[in-house]
Amino acid sequence: MAAKIRKGDKVIVLTGRDKGRTGEVFEVRPDAGTALVRGINLVKRHQKQTQNQEGGIITKEAPIHLSNVAYVGKDGKPTRIGFKVQADGKKVRVAKSSGVEIDG
Repeated sequence: MAAKIRKGDKVIVLTGRDKGRTGEVFEVRPDAGTALVRGINLVKRHQKQTQNQEGGIITKEAPIHLSNVAYVGKDGKPTRIGFKVQADGKKVRVAKSSGVEIDG
């Protein structure tokens, strides 16, 4: 199945504690249906000291479900994503609100 949200996309959070905030996707986990978004869904974790890393309480991004984020189009508004097959047979993502091709 083709991914509607991909690494590098700018997304907005639709629900939860960070509702309304935007960020860039830096990792997508398709098997779990989640994504990691820079600066969104931050959690604190206790980190044990290792040879390479200092110990203490660190802040990092937790995964957020893909149903709780929406792609942000060129106009800055959230939009759903569809797919369109071009004449040469290439499949591209399309913004549902405007019909503009996202990649291609």
